[in-house]
Amino acid sequence: MRFVSGPRAALPVADEMSTPIVLFGRAASRDVASAGASAAATIRRRALLPDPAAWDLLAIALSVVVADGATKRAKSPDGWTREIRLDVALHDSKRWDLFADSLSSALAFLTTDRWQVAFRDGGVLPDAPKKPRRPDTDAIVLLSGGLDSLIGAIDLSAEGRRLFAVSQTVRGDADKQRRFAGIIGGGLEYISVNHNASTRRGLKETSQRSRSLIFLAFAVLAATATERYHDGDTIPLYVCENGFIAINPPLTYARIGSLSTRTAHPEFLARMQDILDGVGLRVMITNPYAEKTKGDMLRACLDQTLLGAEAAVSTSCGRFQRFNYTHCGRCLPCQIRRAAFVAWGREDLTKYVYTDLGRSDEDHAAFDDVRSVAMARLVVAEDGLDRWLGPTLGSPRITNKAALRAMLQRGVDELGRLHAKYGLA
Repeated sequence: MRFVSGPRAALPVADEMSTPIVLFGRAASRDVASAGASAAATIRRRALLPDPAAWDLLAIALSVVVADGATKRAKSPDGWTREIRLDVALHDSKRWDLFADSLSSALAFLTTDRWQVAFRDGGVLPDAPKKPRRPDTDAIVLLSGGLDSLIGAIDLSAEGRRLFAVSQTVRGDADKQRRFAGIIGGGLEYISVNHNASTRRGLKETSQRSRSLIFLAFAVLAATATERYHDGDTIPLYVCENGFIAINPPLTYARIGSLSTRTAHPEFLARMQDILDGVGLRVMITNPYAEKTKGDMLRACLDQTLLGAEAAVSTSCGRFQRFNYTHCGRCLPCQIRRAAFVAWGREDLTKYVYTDLGRSDEDHAAFDDVRSVAMARLVVAEDGLDRWLGPTLGSPRITNKAALRAMLQRGVDELGRLHAKYGLA
């Protein structure tokens, strides 16, 4: 499927061969896709003035999110893998031309689809604020409302970092994102941005494996608007994710490709870093917890009192909205969360829809994700960790394989103790 994105005046008429995407503006009809008007308004309202290249990165990310959402996997030949062509109008397309293939490759790794990205002139920068301000912060942290990002912001603040927290507006998490930003370190510089992506009426693919790109793009915008960036410094961008879920090894042979997300995978983050470096964006992506399990993170958090008060408020569930903003208790992210609390040794006050994983029915012990964890543990126990991991750590970009292997073993052990608690050992 082919998409052409840019300002409304530079777009072709919609036809069967391509889908237009209006960037940083409103579409004239619900039958035309659009994204970014809300984000541009938020940045202008906060009087921020990002680097033009950061706006171009956001234009690319917005286009990707719309294309991802508008291309249904069920219509692809194998029911999953899609072929997506994307033509994006940028403010400075020549700056990005050399990295079109790199970006296509990064997206292919992220979503396991086939992407072909190209750039052209014709993009515009959103209106600048009349009186720009430059936040006096020295690092950006992604604040999703999740437990890992909560721990990351607590730790970085305790270490003396002056943080600019960036959230992507998500239904059900907005209040807790603001809450965390308000109480950590006496209150953080904070912005919540909505991509406001819409697709043609009736088109909506729910897998949305590309969403991490838009989150990174929002963070890069914020980083390039700071005083330190204006002065020529490189700004750290902290993506705080436990190493087990970042690597996200397929639990079974059936859970391959996009069934195992790669939001904070070191391979994807390294590819994005190469692109940022190549286009001259002085932002350094770092995951300080790449070698830690979620349990490790809870135990080592630098403010145990604050974490103890707020951990249960955070979100981890992959089906949070589906269950009326309540953790399901049985998906893989919920199991990892629950296992981390067991490792931490603190009572888990999170409300779960399905609590007793030991119940022998399809809602509990026989649920797909619970059985997949049990099968993974069995393979590790009988054949060893390396047999289970297979090529998971095979990327030449991964240079800390021994540390990651040890972390993955600890993660499997944490899940084992959770299952043992419910008689699933």
